Amino acid sequence: MQLSVATILKESAARHPDRTAVVDGAVRVSYRQLWLDVLRFAARLRDRGVRPGDRVAVLLPNTADFPRAYYAVLAAGATVVPVHALLVADEVAHVLRHSGCRAVVTAGPLEAVAREAADATGADVLHVTTDGEPLERPEPRDADDTAVILYTSGTTGRPKGALLTHANLVMNATVCAQDLFHLTPDDVVLGCLPLFHSFGQSCAMNAALRAGSALVLSARFTGPGALQLMAEEDVTVFMGVPTMYHALTETAEHGGARPGGLRMAVSGGAALSTALLERFEAAFDTVVLEGYGLTETSPAALFNQLATGRRPGTVGHPIWGVEAAVADPGAEDRIVLLAPGQVGEVVLRGHNVFAGYLDDPAATAAAVVDGWFRTGDLGVHDTDGYLSIVDRKKDLIIRGGFNVYPREVEETLARHPSVAQVSVLGLPDETRGEEICAAVVLRPGATDTPESLVTWARAHLGKHKYPRVVRLLGALPLGPSGKVLKRELREVCA
Repeated sequence: MQLSVATILKESAARHPDRTAVVDGAVRVSYRQLWLDVLRFAARLRDRGVRPGDRVAVLLPNTADFPRAYYAVLAAGATVVPVHALLVADEVAHVLRHSGCRAVVTAGPLEAVAREAADATGADVLHVTTDGEPLERPEPRDADDTAVILYTSGTTGRPKGALLTHANLVMNATVCAQDLFHLTPDDVVLGCLPLFHSFGQSCAMNAALRAGSALVLSARFTGPGALQLMAEEDVTVFMGVPTMYHALTETAEHGGARPGGLRMAVSGGAALSTALLERFEAAFDTVVLEGYGLTETSPAALFNQLATGRRPGTVGHPIWGVEAAVADPGAEDRIVLLAPGQVGEVVLRGHNVFAGYLDDPAATAAAVVDGWFRTGDLGVHDTDGYLSIVDRKKDLIIRGGFNVYPREVEETLARHPSVAQVSVLGLPDETRGEEICAAVVLRPGATDTPESLVTWARAHLGKHKYPRVVRLLGALPLGPSGKVLKRELREVCA
């Protein structure tokens, strides 16, 4: 069966040609114009040698050029590799090299990093251009072809490329737009989530354009700025991570502008506390739908839904076409489902589950067992079918909605000449959800300070990854096997 993510924009341009598709500052781009821009840039990609099945990286901020580049790569029949905008050049180079990207599309302040990474890998550097003759028609693709490769951190310290198919993404956008958020061409969605991230890309951009809604872009989020933009553009649907909810609520409670027509807010990326949810709903007189998903699940998997009911403190029920269950976390090679009320590993199956990790069959086999995707998160179902996420099987840190794995940070800090031992963990943080803390044992004679180690880490890790907190210890608490006792360490570092 043929299916392309590019069809999302193509069909909306045919049905709603004169409606606004994207708002980028003072610029308003209609669906007709956006699709024409996409076809023109797709033709430019073809002229530069991009062919069906090739991979093209996109390293762009939240501007109208992101959807132009994203859909143009897909219309040309190639695969999009969105790159995290907070990565340093070495990290970007790894993504380009591992995915085999032949080009990277970039602009603005991100171009310097993109060029340094491209120089190290031989990739071309391209800018979005919207002149010239358009591609006659988008390249047809099979539903099971890879549309997007999203890199997600792994426990080995290097990110893995999750292969998302055209079917994965079209279905996720359709279910989000129609079943979860009930988007219409009259809706205005605030796209302040980074579009390189699966939440912003699928739930905000793809879902909004699938419904013919207007997508209002914001390159940099602040509470006052977002509230002002929401009021000016009559935003009806807000999507964000808990950090953003905190900033918006604080601003609103101190007299900030409030949008009059906000009918719904969508939360994901990390757990939203019930207290903050209630504060936000009271401040904005609206309803918050909290959901759950991962990069590997396209991402939406479960949601508090208007149709099936909401229960604060849970992530609701599975979305249409998806199954969720709780399994015995100790059964590594098979799935043993548990009864409601029992805590176990959350497992998922359905149209949203990815096709595997790029060039990593072992990781794929470990992640997908008996047709179920093992999330690595621990949860429990209540008797009404609501799922609560109670803990993480892995030591994942979620800072401001971004996933950070301690192992990667530890391996980087371990390269510092003064560091003898290091263990990284997340500490509770009211603003970011969690803050990254590094517990460090220095080598004998070293005189480094916590501040100097933070400065060094900032230069070697992405902006979302480096620890803002460093604790210097005489020794790490270790168990009999030599494993760091994270619970005791957390008490020491708190």
